[in-house]
Amino acid sequence: MEKLKEKVKFMPNGPGCYLMYDKNNTIIYIGKAKNLKNRVRSYFSGAHNLKTTKLISEIVDFSFVQTKTELEALLLEVNLIKKHLPKYNIKLTDDASYPYIVITEEEHPRIIVSRDLEKDKGLYFGPYPNVYSARETVKLLNRMYPFRKCEFLPKRACLYYHMGECLAPCIENEPIDYTPYIKQVTAFLKGDTKNVIEKLKMMMNQAAEKLQYERALEYKKLIESVEQTTEKQLISLNDFKDRDFIAYKANREDISLQILLMRKGKIIDAKSEIIPRFINPNDQIVSYLLQYYDKRPIPDEICLDAKFDLAEIKEVFGNKAIIPKIGDKKKLVDLAYKNAAYDLKHHELLSKETEVKKEKTLNAFKQLLNLENINRIDAFDNAHLFGANPISAMVVYESGRPAKKEYRKYHLKSTLKADDYGAFKEVLYRRYQRVLLERLKQPDLIIVDGGKGQVNASIETLNSLGLKIPVVGLKKNIKHQLESVVYNNNEFQLEKGRELYTYLSSISEEMHRFALDFHQKSRKRSLFVSPLDNIKGVGPVRKKKILQKFITKEKMIKGTIKDYQSIGISESLRQQIIKHLKESVIDEKNNKKS
Repeated sequence: MEKLKEKVKFMPNGPGCYLMYDKNNTIIYIGKAKNLKNRVRSYFSGAHNLKTTKLISEIVDFSFVQTKTELEALLLEVNLIKKHLPKYNIKLTDDASYPYIVITEEEHPRIIVSRDLEKDKGLYFGPYPNVYSARETVKLLNRMYPFRKCEFLPKRACLYYHMGECLAPCIENEPIDYTPYIKQVTAFLKGDTKNVIEKLKMMMNQAAEKLQYERALEYKKLIESVEQTTEKQLISLNDFKDRDFIAYKANREDISLQILLMRKGKIIDAKSEIIPRFINPNDQIVSYLLQYYDKRPIPDEICLDAKFDLAEIKEVFGNKAIIPKIGDKKKLVDLAYKNAAYDLKHHELLSKETEVKKEKTLNAFKQLLNLENINRIDAFDNAHLFGANPISAMVVYESGRPAKKEYRKYHLKSTLKADDYGAFKEVLYRRYQRVLLERLKQPDLIIVDGGKGQVNASIETLNSLGLKIPVVGLKKNIKHQLESVVYNNNEFQLEKGRELYTYLSSISEEMHRFALDFHQKSRKRSLFVSPLDNIKGVGPVRKKKILQKFITKEKMIKGTIKDYQSIGISESLRQQIIKHLKESVIDEKNNKKS
């Protein structure tokens, strides 16, 4: 939780969407906010209801996407929820979505509100989050422009014709040219509302002067509906194409990449990534994109920011790659860049604070142990199940961070019973004998899971190898929670919530996780061990036939020549099988005695 609170500190104060992740990196909740920082911070402070508390208990990380307006955040939230279906978001019982205003593609077109996204049915504008405003705007357009109002043409002119709101194609014999009206409505719905709003304001003022307040209020509501409906929305384009908008921001250490994914004209997702910088950022990003699109279909257009070399990009992606200079595509590329830049700044601040905390923690650990250097730590943990499948695992920390390539696993040989001291003696002897023989890097400190007994057993083993490496024990309470550090026959209590406690707890948890994971895999493998293993001439097919025929080891030993011949096994192989099984029974008895 503390880590998440630190991450919140560097969030932006603007609008956008946030995505909450659980321990499996699954998105469990998506929300929108006018102020991202304030909204996400509210999750980790104060009291909450039962459902919110349950959600918070599962959050281990979060990400966010900035938008230009709260309206864009709302539309993006809907698209993200539809794609990821997070378990804590409201599930829609139908496929309802925000409506569009459509000029239908008919001989005599209509202006309608529709949720049906079939692009061959006409010109689509939207989507519009405010359904009421969209419907009111269509009513206004139908008043102002003489489009067909009836769904099916009547046999005679209706009231709309007599009111001057329809050209009455039902009685008109000559072709009607709707092109000028379509152009005017298109311009209006794309944001050119100045003339219409000025006319409505004039009518509102005239009604008010005549004390016709109800009519004036009606005009006022129409103006509000027009403004809400035609508010510019960068989050969607109306040509139903698939596009990716790509931008990046780099510093000396890292590259922050942002890809906004548009499908069918709508932004449905955002991919952000911080990549360690090794070479020229352009070259590295182009290489990344080649790998990225190798596993994904390339969209209709790849829109990139101006830092890219267009000629080079076209060589890779052909004419699908463009660098927009003006318009909505350029604004969406700019939005991708804005998010990439903020991600990089956030990463820098978070990394800086993490480094400061890590250095402070390591210094506290050095002072506690009175050691000058603990750059490399080897940490060991054991696992077994009632003495069965005993294993040990080593995790390594370098400069305060896990060095997973250095992790090692050990099947214990001599420890047949639940002997923790013997387990540490064996694994440390095997590990550091090899370190000496192969001149591998020695640790500055060894950590073992346990108290004074485990520490002393480990020191005894190191002394036998002539090694003087400090050994620390992480002692736990009956609840298996870290409580103290054992070193040089002294025990130092740890204070919960302090940086050193958190750091050592993370090492303890990583030791336990790695050992437990290894032990579980070892147990699973042991479940598939068969008494018929390692018999020459008995492969998987024969092994299966024998097991199906006899089931138990005792029945296999008592099996007759006829029994084995019935499954295609010769007498010589039968004798070999029975001899092997009898020897394994004797070995099991001897092991039990020991």
